Amino acid sequence: MNGQIKIAVLDMYDGEPNQGMRCIFDIINRFNQMVTFQVFDVRGKNEFPEIKKFDIFISTGGPGNPLEGDGKWDVNYFNLIDSLWNWNKENEMKKHVLFICHSFQMACKHFGLAEINKRKDTSFGVMTTHKVNEGFTDPLFEGLENPFYSIDSRDFQVVQPKLKNIKKMGAKIIALEKIRDHVQYERAIMGIRFSNEFVGLQFHPEADPLSFLAHMRNKSFKEKIIKMKGRPKFLKMLEDLVDEEKIYRTNETIIPNFLRIAINDLMKHKKILSN
Repeated sequence: MNGQIKIAVLDMYDGEPNQGMRCIFDIINRFNQMVTFQVFDVRGKNEFPEIKKFDIFISTGGPGNPLEGDGKWDVNYFNLIDSLWNWNKENEMKKHVLFICHSFQMACKHFGLAEINKRKDTSFGVMTTHKVNEGFTDPLFEGLENPFYSIDSRDFQVVQPKLKNIKKMGAKIIALEKIRDHVQYERAIMGIRFSNEFVGLQFHPEADPLSFLAHMRNKSFKEKIIKMKGRPKFLKMLEDLVDEEKIYRTNETIIPNFLRIAINDLMKHKKILSN
């Protein structure tokens, strides 16, 4: 079975040091008897996979403005999304795609499903995320309570859903950010099921406590978070990190669910085609 299913990891970090890639590799390696994977440096080297050679695509988070590119890698990235979408319309054996944070923002803009704008301030840390609509029954979230806990790290947000476009596409909003009764800001969209095989999330489902604590080794970063959140909220954030029912649970649930769903679907169709 080894090597039958191939994953393309689309690295959107543009060479910036991060914990996201380590976390994604860790999760993929839990399935190492069934999959192999290859990394493509999309923004740094304009590297892209040949879609025929891969079954599953994981597009990562990354720094900067999701509305900006260099006119090369971003054009190629959107062409890849369109090619994968068209492949799924034309072929029985589907390609499964997960968009994370920066990639999710880009996909929402590309499909015309919402507006992307800069937040008033950075959203960072352990946050509650709420299932909505079909999110209560979406298999991606199976095993999670409502709300569930996630690691957020973003300066931009997906807001103002274009409901006509969402309906025409057959997409579903499956998660929203935490309820903030004390402010009048619109709740950002935290998850969209674009199709049976395409799904995207605004937060970082790959994150584990180690990824956050690694940031805390940087004294200036730690002080920035305390200044932003206040010491009581900062200490509560650290408590949430070590709670097995919070970030650990999300890390052990969402991307593993995505991979299991994709692998089962692919294996089913490989078996049909081999008969």
